[in-house]
Amino acid sequence: MISKKSSIHKNAKIGNNVKIGDFCVIGKNVEIGDNCELISHVNINGNTKIGKKNIFFPFCSIGTIPQDLKFKGEKTFLEIGDNNSFREYTNVSLGTDQGGKITKIKNNSLFMVGVHIGHDCQLGNNLVIANNAAIAGHCIFDDDVIIGGNSAVLQFTKIGKGAMIGGMTGVDKDVLPFTLIKGNRSYFENINLIGLRRKGFKNLEMENYKKTVMGLFNSDNMKEYISSLKNGNKLNDILIKFIENKNSNRDICRPKK
Repeated sequence: MISKKSSIHKNAKIGNNVKIGDFCVIGKNVEIGDNCELISHVNINGNTKIGKKNIFFPFCSIGTIPQDLKFKGEKTFLEIGDNNSFREYTNVSLGTDQGGKITKIKNNSLFMVGVHIGHDCQLGNNLVIANNAAIAGHCIFDDDVIIGGNSAVLQFTKIGKGAMIGGMTGVDKDVLPFTLIKGNRSYFENINLIGLRRKGFKNLEMENYKKTVMGLFNSDNMKEYISSLKNGNKLNDILIKFIENKNSNRDICRPKK
């Protein structure tokens, strides 16, 4: 069902069984996959490709131009996967020339009321981003990340798989996989026990991972420490991959002094 009160450009590509409620605006270069739903008052614009079974609540603004003064109208993109839920007032920006030209969101994530996703972000699967969280440009989130309400993530930050960020946290350092972070300026509090249990890890595995992470904090040379870890341990392998692919000189979140 597509409301006659909505404005849909004739060149937009709308899939099968898509529901579009009242007062939505769909731009020329938008592609919406099968079984998506736009409840009402949703704006989707730019070079935006959306997969299947996504739902957009009122006043979402998707595929808007980046909040970047360097942006001069270049051809850039937004790509969204399947089965995501975008609650009221969520904003997602297109990419920029300087950031690889594309913002990407994968599958099965919940973006709560008022979430902002900046240009050139690369977001994984199964995320929960709570109310009013602000994610600046160029951030990379691995799968299963949870961001608490009213948190802010600094640009170019990388957050590892299964990490959990407490509410009202300012994240200005990279976050190790399966760690729990909180604070006015983010610090390590513990490993993410709940997240690890949900993934089926046993108590001994979690204890050993915590020892590994604490060893990393206490090491004089992070790369040498990582190279000494035993491969084949699933959590160690996730940690090793995260550190090896960090691609920045930014420090990691450490325990509060």
